[in-house]
Amino acid sequence: MNKSLITSCLCILFIFTPFLNSPHNINTVNAEKAIPSHAKWGKIAMQKARERYPSAKIYDYLHVKREQKENYSVEIFKLWLDENNKKFEVVVKIHFDTKSEKVSKISLQRQNTHT
Repeated sequence: MNKSLITSCLCILFIFTPFLNSPHNINTVNAEKAIPSHAKWGKIAMQKARERYPSAKIYDYLHVKREQKENYSVEIFKLWLDENNKKFEVVVKIHFDTKSEKVSKISLQRQNTHT
């Protein structure tokens, strides 16, 4: 009886093993196509930082958050810059009409300086 049980288990294993590795059962997400909604605003934030600090290099940036008010939104970014071996942070706030996405105000605020 043990031989027949082992034989049955092996048969089941050999029958279903090919289906376990089947790529048809795997749901994949293509990360290259997933562009975050704040990407457009991030480009604007970096452009404005380059205009304000033309000799600095942006070495990192972070989308902090989006604040939504009644009819307008504010995208907030933090950028890390290096100018003549002096590192500092800049917070960029982009105010815009939520529906039309027309920019009404962009502010840049330099934060604590690092050496």
